[in-house]
Amino acid sequence: MRQTCTLIPTMRETPADAEIASHQLLLRAGYIRQSAAGVYSYLPLANRVLRKIERVIREELERVGAIEVLLPALQPAELWHETGRWDEYGLELFRLQDRHDRDFALGPTHEEVITSLVRDELNSYKKLPLTLYQIQTKFRDERRPRFGLLRGREFIMKDAYSFHLDEDSLDETYEQMKDVYSKICNRLGLRFKVVEADGGSIGGTDTHEFMVLSDVGEDVIAYSDASNYAANREMAEVLPIALNAEEQDAILPMERVATPNERTIEEIVTSLKIPIEQTIKTLLFLVDGQLTTVLCRGDYEVNEIKLKRVLHAEQVELAEDAFIHEQLGCHVGSIGPVKLPVGMKVIADWSVRTVRNGVCGANEDGYHYVNVNPEHDFAVDRYADIRNIQEGDLSPDGEGTIQFTKGIEIGHIFKLGTQYSEKMKATALDCDGRAQPFQMGCYGLGVSRLLAAIAEQYNDEHGLKWPAQLAPYQIHLVVVNMKNDEQRALGEELYALLQSYRYDVLYDDRDERAGVKFADADLIGLPIRITVGKKASEGIIEVKYRANGEQSEWQKEELTEKLQQYFTEL
Repeated sequence: MRQTCTLIPTMRETPADAEIASHQLLLRAGYIRQSAAGVYSYLPLANRVLRKIERVIREELERVGAIEVLLPALQPAELWHETGRWDEYGLELFRLQDRHDRDFALGPTHEEVITSLVRDELNSYKKLPLTLYQIQTKFRDERRPRFGLLRGREFIMKDAYSFHLDEDSLDETYEQMKDVYSKICNRLGLRFKVVEADGGSIGGTDTHEFMVLSDVGEDVIAYSDASNYAANREMAEVLPIALNAEEQDAILPMERVATPNERTIEEIVTSLKIPIEQTIKTLLFLVDGQLTTVLCRGDYEVNEIKLKRVLHAEQVELAEDAFIHEQLGCHVGSIGPVKLPVGMKVIADWSVRTVRNGVCGANEDGYHYVNVNPEHDFAVDRYADIRNIQEGDLSPDGEGTIQFTKGIEIGHIFKLGTQYSEKMKATALDCDGRAQPFQMGCYGLGVSRLLAAIAEQYNDEHGLKWPAQLAPYQIHLVVVNMKNDEQRALGEELYALLQSYRYDVLYDDRDERAGVKFADADLIGLPIRITVGKKASEGIIEVKYRANGEQSEWQKEELTEKLQQYFTEL
């Protein structure tokens, strides 16, 4: 492709609102342009990279028998009402009406549509298992679009759905898809981890996320330093500490002490000169509308996702301070588990069980209890793992300790079970002629997000550095001075030669200064730059490898042989 014949609007300055490297460089190198907050146009270079990412995805999915379809982006509200998600999904759902006042949604996901399709078209076990997938634009009304393609309101996604009549079949496909996603990430050259995750608004169980390692990731990954264990921090299990009665201090009498200006854990620790591990943090939550007391050790944080799962709750939220004062007569910072109202449920993290002669609020502003002991001075209805894991904790698999890193979620897979099929009455006849609801799996992969994640891992201070298998073009052919007859002639000769060998070539035939051309070439980030310059009359060209910056001179007669060797060895 001649650069004069395509659209690559590079920029010298970094846009002020671009916060991370991938966003900055994709804008500066002319890959994308913003149309509105969280909405982008993919220019020719980005479109070529997207097509290569999609090709890898299609090859791996079709290798395991997945079938491609294309579902509507405009979805009738009636389908969402069948599952109850029209009201439950929240403000991220783009809702609209047609001229007849019928409600529709712009699809953020396609569980309802695909379940409806299979329900209407497949009614026998003989067609199962079946996996359908699509690559399509999705829409989510993000409150705060940011980080370019990583958190947008319109994005490209691959979503797949599998249908089965038994859990064993679903388990088999789920593991197969987990392997497929790993192969895709490896083929794309990504450094990633597969982590245990939460189902979120999609629902389901046994979910895993695929995280591309990056310092700009919004998710914290907890992983073992001695095994393959990894989980999203919000899902990582914390093992309970075994109690050893012989090592426990003697129980001391509980006392009420004045703490007139201390309300935070840190203030209490400083005022009473005690270790933070000796404090008990008390929080009040509304759990499906019921006021519940939640406890954890003062140096830990309650994990609301774990709490919700432990209590099998639909909604969990911290109670407002005014409501707490109305119920207990004190404010946040003075709450404690001693002498609570009759009937109030108390849920405690495992860490509370190990506190001996601890400190907690006295349910009276300006006072705390010291020498408080669980089961002696207050009752606990249930102990459970409801805190965030921390670095240095024992790994849940018992091997090594937990370390943290950040990641960008690019894929998420779920076992949906019969969550959607039962609500939508989607069944098939089994071998005995009985109607059974489909067991379903769901497998999402962010295609446009992959574009950004790859750019985030492959760049330097000069620009992008695409892996050869994903670069929009393999070779950047740059003629330094198009007004020089010898340079222009050799450039045209090499362009024709490389095309005859079926290389993808971007030919910089612009009438620009050499410095502009070289800066643009580094920004665009193709694997090899071939420069035709002052030695054109001698048939000598300069070759630069973008990955490591190495440069060398070749005779034009060596070009095809050395290029073949380079691309073969990748």
